[in-house]
Amino acid sequence: MCAELLAGASGHVVLTGGTTPGRAYELAAELRPDWSATEVWWGDDRCVPPEHEWSNYRLAKRTLLDRLSVPPAAVHRIRGELGAERAADEYDRELEGVTPGFVLLGVGPDGHVASLYPHAPGLAERKRRAIPAEAKLEPLVDRVTMTLPVFESAALVLFFVAGSERGDAVRRAFAEPFSEATPASLVRSKNGETVAILDRAAAQDLGI
Repeated sequence: MCAELLAGASGHVVLTGGTTPGRAYELAAELRPDWSATEVWWGDDRCVPPEHEWSNYRLAKRTLLDRLSVPPAAVHRIRGELGAERAADEYDRELEGVTPGFVLLGVGPDGHVASLYPHAPGLAERKRRAIPAEAKLEPLVDRVTMTLPVFESAALVLFFVAGSERGDAVRRAFAEPFSEATPASLVRSKNGETVAILDRAAAQDLGI
C-alpha cells in the first residue's frame, strides 16, 4: 500500500531513509516509471557525501530514482557534505514557498521522526523550514532535518513502520497524547490526512 500511495503522489514529494522504505521505492518505480510531474525532497539526511552508505539520498537514488524511465522534474538533495549549518541554510532557502503534497516518514525506536529527537530544541522551531540536528542514535553524525511546520503542511503524511523494536514508540506515537518525548506524535497533517501503515510487529503494542 505504501508503494501505491507513493506512486500516486505528484507535486512536491518528501522521502525518508532508514531500512524500511527501500522495497516500497522499488515497487513505486515499477508502478509509475514517469516522475516528470514530481519534485523530490528528503525529510532529513546525514551530513555525509551523497554516495556514502549512510546517505538517505543514496538509498532513494539506488532503489527509486535510478529505476525511473522519466526522472523527476527536480531532485532537491540535502547537501550534507557542506556541513550541517551550511546545508541546513541552503535547504531552508530552497524550501521557501514549498508545500508538500506527500510526506513519507518512519518512526525511530525512541519515537524520533526525521532527525527530530525527543525533547530536541528543534521541535520548537516554527520559522525555519530546515535546521541542523545532532544525532542521538547511531550513526552519530550531524544531520539536517525539515521542521514540524513543513511536515504539518503536507496534504498527506504517511508513516511507514516495521519491526518489533519500534512497537513501544508506535504506541506512544499513535495511541497516547502528543508529547515532545515522542516527536512522531507531533507530526499530523493540519489540512489533509495522516495515515500510518504498520506491520504486525510494529503494531503489537496497540492492541489491535
